[in-house]
Amino acid sequence: MEHSLVDPFHRPISYLRVSVTDRCDFRCVYCMSENMKFLPKKELLTLEELDRLCSAFVNLGVEKLRITGGEPLVRRDIMTFFRAMGRHLESEALKELTLTTNGSQLAKHAQALYDAGVRRVNLSMDTLDEDKFARVTRWGRLKQVLQGIDEAQRVGLHVKINAVALKGFNEDELFTMTEWCAARGMDLTWIEVMPMGDIGNEDRIGQYWKLTDLRERLSEQYTVTDLPDRTGGPARYVRLEETGQRIGFITPLTHNFCESCNRVRLTCTGELFMCLGQEDRADLRSPLRNHPHTDAPLTEAIREAISRKPEGHDFDYSRQGVDGRVSRHMSHTGG
Repeated sequence: MEHSLVDPFHRPISYLRVSVTDRCDFRCVYCMSENMKFLPKKELLTLEELDRLCSAFVNLGVEKLRITGGEPLVRRDIMTFFRAMGRHLESEALKELTLTTNGSQLAKHAQALYDAGVRRVNLSMDTLDEDKFARVTRWGRLKQVLQGIDEAQRVGLHVKINAVALKGFNEDELFTMTEWCAARGMDLTWIEVMPMGDIGNEDRIGQYWKLTDLRERLSEQYTVTDLPDRTGGPARYVRLEETGQRIGFITPLTHNFCESCNRVRLTCTGELFMCLGQEDRADLRSPLRNHPHTDAPLTEAIREAISRKPEGHDFDYSRQGVDGRVSRHMSHTGG
């Protein structure tokens, strides 16, 4: 294995998030407009190209690979890709292969994911109320997602729930969701809504629920203990002593977590975003396709991109306006 990638701020890049598709079978109100225009399929990397790109990053020292979308499990033959990445787990070059999913296809694929070496799954779910779930996802069905969780846990996958904190929407479910996750042995991570992409008539400011306020509410009912735990992502964790579970907070707005950022994001078209909250990107599709018999130009392009990784993002709601907005949808970069 070659030397690890290190950015200009001396942060080793060991974590790659890969969007394998921009398509999704939900239309969550904070993520997409209802009538999305998806990328032409010819622009998407093939599964073989995704394999080659991810393998190049693994050879450069990336140890954690998270597969995202859109919804990654709606991509045709995606299990072929997961099985291919399993060889890096077997060689121990890759320490972890995970995915983020909305859970809609999880019942169908849970066993195959486990067989490919996946052990942890992050599942995005913002409410336990069927009507509210249908409203926030526009197209989603809660029962289907719950069946996916059941099957994932049955085959041995560890499921963590990710919930976007939405003011006036799931504030009243804070304790309900906490207790439900605790009863199922699942950790729960709350995420501040981020200003990404045109979502139609939805109001970013109206959606924004500060996680500092959420934590204060938790402390009214539980004993909250800070934890030093890090899982390679931006979450900061506490333990609720009464339930024993971990609660995570991803706070790009109230607390900028950039100082320890160890990750970059690869889109399904071969663009590498060095920061979720910045527009700068690197084209990796061209060196990939223009040099089918050697990875040297691709490796050079990856190293050059990492040399441009910024210190942090500029997301800010503090002035009652959405500052630091980026134009692309979250589904394009990868959730």
